[in-house]
Amino acid sequence: MGRKGFYYDQTVCIGCRTCQVACKNKNQLEVGTLFRQVHTFETGSFPNARVYHYAATCNHCENPACVAVCPNAAMFIDETDGTVQHDDTKCIGCEYCVKACPYGVPQYIESKSKTHKCDACYQLRAIGEQPACVAGCPMRALEFGEIDELRAKHPDAVNQIAALPDASETNPSVAISAKEYALTQEGKKVLV
Repeated sequence: MGRKGFYYDQTVCIGCRTCQVACKNKNQLEVGTLFRQVHTFETGSFPNARVYHYAATCNHCENPACVAVCPNAAMFIDETDGTVQHDDTKCIGCEYCVKACPYGVPQYIESKSKTHKCDACYQLRAIGEQPACVAGCPMRALEFGEIDELRAKHPDAVNQIAALPDASETNPSVAISAKEYALTQEGKKVLV
């Protein structure tokens, strides 16, 4: 079985934050804690101003920085599907993962004195359901599955956009269809 990850179609996302709310509800998160966050960006200037959204969560990276720095193996790569998981029983609340993740994904939950993050709704997937964010999206801008299959299904998708750190750091398991691309000096497509 290959690595699993998310596909996000920015071209249909309306920024409604339903995915964010569905995730927060499913995980019963406290006020101020989000495992999926929708960010809105503005580009250009009048009369060519534009707005786009990015629904960010754990990228379930191939080389996750959070796993590399965890002193107690609480952050780990699941061998069955390649997602990055968190073991609460091993977490000592040191927040090394919070500081190491270039995407700012792990969240320290003060009431539990532990960190946690998106687990791609591991329990829902175990009973054949989709992650809460995917099921909740009214525009069907999110998909979850084998990352190689998602990339093949959406061949124009990229794993690097201007709003994200350099993908070569962690090799994120994401595929993003975006509205406007430009080439970097290295010849990579990135979102303007």
